[in-house]
Amino acid sequence: MTKRTLGKVTAAVAISFCLLQPAKAEITIATAGPMTGQYASFGEQMRRGAEMAVRDLNARGGVLGQQLRLEIGDDACDPKQAVAVANQLAGKGVKLVAGHFCSGSSIPASNVYAEEDVLQISPASTNPKLTERGLGNVFRVCGRDDQQGLVAGNFLADRFGGKTIAVIHDKTAYGKGLADETSKTLRKRRVTPVLYEAYTAGEKDYTALITKLKVNRVDVLYVGGYHTEAGLMVRQMRDQGMKTILVSGDALVTDEFWSITGKAGEGTMMTFSPDPRKNPIAAPLVAKFRKIGYEPEGYTLYTYGAIQAWAQAVEKIKSTDTGKLIKALKSMSFETVIGKIGFDKKGDVTAPGYVLYEWKNGKYDYVK
Repeated sequence: MTKRTLGKVTAAVAISFCLLQPAKAEITIATAGPMTGQYASFGEQMRRGAEMAVRDLNARGGVLGQQLRLEIGDDACDPKQAVAVANQLAGKGVKLVAGHFCSGSSIPASNVYAEEDVLQISPASTNPKLTERGLGNVFRVCGRDDQQGLVAGNFLADRFGGKTIAVIHDKTAYGKGLADETSKTLRKRRVTPVLYEAYTAGEKDYTALITKLKVNRVDVLYVGGYHTEAGLMVRQMRDQGMKTILVSGDALVTDEFWSITGKAGEGTMMTFSPDPRKNPIAAPLVAKFRKIGYEPEGYTLYTYGAIQAWAQAVEKIKSTDTGKLIKALKSMSFETVIGKIGFDKKGDVTAPGYVLYEWKNGKYDYVK
């Protein structure tokens, strides 16, 4: 046998040996949200959080001795696209979806996950309907709009009860839900908004709206919607000399809001959960993100925390079985970067509620 022939035989044996070896066991999980589109900054927050969580867990040996593999789903905050993404992820055998972001995406996607026996933990979807339908596999590590609206409504009544208040929303599940809950609280406090109406998400020119605000001499505008439209509104109000204060919800927790408004955004206020970056437990992780040049704002750490809770439950029960995990998640508490958390019977997080933030000098911090 020549050396050349021997080499071929050796190579063939090596290839055959490799083919006979079992594939290295992996557990596939996913995050899904607006990776593209006008809300892509939130998708990046989720992706960054999920990637770091998977990297850190794998560095410590994985989960159940297996490495994690992360899938990324892009729903662009579109309900139909979210359903397609959910079906794709279920087809890939994912054990957990840390998503979606928009409530309007999470709700229809959750029906797919329920049918396909996939666990869903949303870092950001706040519409109460997500956990009010009795789907056992659905959880969230953020609060709910009825909680957020209660805080916002009481704040508006306490601070601006004698002022003229208008409430608007973008017709989405998130925006309308937030506006409705805030309005409900205002009415209970005997504060009646002078305006309650909808606008269309994605618009660039709010001249007609601003004219209406001027006519009604609105002092405070509450916006149930996202940072892109809210940013344009406040900038255009300032361009027309209006000093109307803009108050909104957690969708303004992105530096992109200030990129849109510049100094015009000064004084804008919003509700959001306690900032996990200020939690001493999260300090090492925050430092790690900043070292690579990324500020873990908004829902970055909430996505990381969602995956942490799932991993701790899996390790506790030694299984990725969805049915077993549902029971574990609703009976355990978890030490995460967003604090010590648990889940109630509906799948809602048992954690501190909402607080008020204010934009100043390009950053947001607690209202004093």
